[in-house]
Amino acid sequence: MPATTRLRSIATVSVPGTLPEKLTAIAAAGFNGVEIFEEDLLKSPVKPAAIRNLADSLGLRIFLLQPFRDFEGVPAEKRIEKLASARRQFDLMRELGCNHLLVCSNTDPESSPERDVQIADLAALAEMAEPYDVRIGFEALAWGRHINRYRQAWDRVREVNHPALGIVLDSFHILAVGDNLDRLDEVPLDKISFLQLADAPYKDMNVQQWSRSYRCYPGQGDLPLVDFVSTLNRKGFTGPWSLEIFNDKTLPLADGLRSLSELEKRMQAYEKSLSE
Repeated sequence: MPATTRLRSIATVSVPGTLPEKLTAIAAAGFNGVEIFEEDLLKSPVKPAAIRNLADSLGLRIFLLQPFRDFEGVPAEKRIEKLASARRQFDLMRELGCNHLLVCSNTDPESSPERDVQIADLAALAEMAEPYDVRIGFEALAWGRHINRYRQAWDRVREVNHPALGIVLDSFHILAVGDNLDRLDEVPLDKISFLQLADAPYKDMNVQQWSRSYRCYPGQGDLPLVDFVSTLNRKGFTGPWSLEIFNDKTLPLADGLRSLSELEKRMQAYEKSLSE
């Protein structure tokens, strides 16, 4: 796929400033869209409908709202309130004009380790999302309590078997735990709902701390991102490439957009070498 046709996105958590300032800077840098981090929205005095209008005026698509935390396997006494919270998220997304919610795997020590309970919860969430025309993307956090590998997330999504539920693939969460996409052929293309990209230098430290402080743009770290995106490309994935960068330092937005273009060039060269 030519570099000019692939959609480029970045999470607002990766950019400094107020939410309107973030959106303006992201558009000026040349990105096509954004993932809105809910905390940015909650901190903003600008109402969601106005954020939607601003994004539209800047030519930005709001690809996704994130994150909805600690859901699957939620303790029974908290389940009703958690479902009500999800419904509030769907209402908020309607105001934003966004139809994709990222749900990250539960980190609560009190969450249920039972696979059947996790599956039942995700099924309930998918059923609730369907009338809103919302798609849920389930992501395995590298430090998830019971689900910390993408194949575990896919196992639950496969069992739910609902059109409103897919998986999110995040290069950091997958590669940082020594995993890879060698078994991606097990996942139907239409079940890969979103792709997040980040590089990182290798660090011998707690993976959550590593993630929160040292993520960087593709090509600035040590993770095997070329093989990662090539596997997705050869599978036929055509969704946005979205940067989700947590770093103690502010990284220039222009470098982020450039890193995606360079990653695509490196991927194309790599694929050419495979065919020779």
